[in-house]
Amino acid sequence: MKTDGIRRWDGETVLVAALAAAVSVAAFLFYLRHGGILLYGDAVAHINIARRVFDSRTPGLLQLGTVWLPLPHLLMIPFLLSTWTWQSGVGGSIPSLVAYVFGAIGVFRLVRGALSFHSAPESAARLTAWTAAIIFLANPNLIYLQATAMTEPVYLALFIWATVYFSEFAKQTGMADDYVQASPSSSLAKCGLCLLGACLTRYDGWFLAAAMGAGVMAMTRKVPRSGLGVRRGVRVFILLAAAGPALWLAYNAVIYRNPLEFANGPYSARAIEQKRPNSPPHPGADNLRVAASYFLKSAQLNLAEGNWRKLWLFLLVAGTLMAMMFDHRLWPLLMLWAPLPFYMLSVAYSGVPIYLPVWWPFSYYNVRYGIELLPAFAVFVALAAYFAAGFARNTAIKAAIGVGIAALVAGSCVSVWRAKPVCYTEAWTNSRTRMALEGELAVRISQLPGDSTLLMYLGDHVGALQGAGIPLRRVISEGNHRTWRQPSDPEGLWEQALANPMQYADFVIAVDGDPVAAAVAGRGLPPVAEVCVPGQPRATIYRTHPTTR
Repeated sequence: MKTDGIRRWDGETVLVAALAAAVSVAAFLFYLRHGGILLYGDAVAHINIARRVFDSRTPGLLQLGTVWLPLPHLLMIPFLLSTWTWQSGVGGSIPSLVAYVFGAIGVFRLVRGALSFHSAPESAARLTAWTAAIIFLANPNLIYLQATAMTEPVYLALFIWATVYFSEFAKQTGMADDYVQASPSSSLAKCGLCLLGACLTRYDGWFLAAAMGAGVMAMTRKVPRSGLGVRRGVRVFILLAAAGPALWLAYNAVIYRNPLEFANGPYSARAIEQKRPNSPPHPGADNLRVAASYFLKSAQLNLAEGNWRKLWLFLLVAGTLMAMMFDHRLWPLLMLWAPLPFYMLSVAYSGVPIYLPVWWPFSYYNVRYGIELLPAFAVFVALAAYFAAGFARNTAIKAAIGVGIAALVAGSCVSVWRAKPVCYTEAWTNSRTRMALEGELAVRISQLPGDSTLLMYLGDHVGALQGAGIPLRRVISEGNHRTWRQPSDPEGLWEQALANPMQYADFVIAVDGDPVAAAVAGRGLPPVAEVCVPGQPRATIYRTHPTTR
């Protein structure tokens, strides 16, 4: 199959895929060996949400919960059937590894296709596409994230490919003499499928779907009515793009009796922030300008260290302005800027904080969100070099531009590796005390009888059970009840076990401040072990029966 004379999987595309796969596997093996793939608490949570779908006292799709969107967890399930892939975290990393490779291929195809206006891509277009792909796949922070079970790599791949098909559709509808051969409705359908996946991966996708939907409507406003099939393609596109949010709202409405449970429920970002009433508002709260500056700074931190950051931002803006001024056919690539307004609104009005080590409050929290702007950096920095080389009058200047971009990429990567990727530092900084508690608790839990039933709240320290290799079906947890019974389910296993732990469990694992600790307080249960780690609440294991070993 061809579009504009460019084959989908030619030698260059295969080479990009092979290079990305080699980087992906090497990085994964490195971080696996050095214990880096389970540093993020969210990665541990994602893995165990997926595991609970088939390994639980009450298995099923309701174990997917509400705050996190379901697609990443569904993709992990086949790879978590093995106890080893679950304990090690390998099963959760596999979708991210595959997504990283497809993301690199997508960046290459996006740029090469956008700059190819003839039967075959020119050498300048191919070189620019290679530059963008290398900027993307060589990014140290993405290289780390793709080795984990975090959702960013999967979303980036879907985001990039949605932009690929959106750009191809725009290009096809702009070539009036080639409507029939170009089949723009096919690109629209593929774009819609990618948006469906993106909307079921991260909420960023909802904003992207709305932006691309508006773009498609604007582009097809003057499309002729005959012989195109475009209008039918638009209807399919809108159906697919809207299906993700509609399905998730319906799921929340049916299961939680609140279609916005993920946004305003007890586990939402806003609810978590409201649980800290004495803490000052996070930077950017109710202030779009500050929210934008924090997100852009996080994006720079994900690109480079020191003065390299300013150069990246300058080239990003320069490449964007050049694309807007000199070639309107590149305007569809502006969709790569969609993360900026989304995170501006999220930080300002949705209780989503971003804490940076270089700005107040000088800590690490959600710094990784800046990686969402990496496709824009990769594409528009490469386009800045493309346009600058086009203006150059001799070969020496063009060569100097190429050498300069190569030096920028190499210098930035070296600076990041020397200082350690900020995403890795964020994960390591926030995991030290948590992993110490969970490691010690895992040792204690593994010493309990193998046929015993445990009562434990899994929202905070499920990693202890994962580390000990304790099947989740042995544990009564907060997911073992009928969630549609609001505000609680008196007949649910979780509620009944909290009310009478002696009847339902052999051992109780309580962490100070969690629902289990509150339920067993004052019951006089004999403690079996106690784990205390500085910076973490105390964890206590209780025996429910005097005769229990």
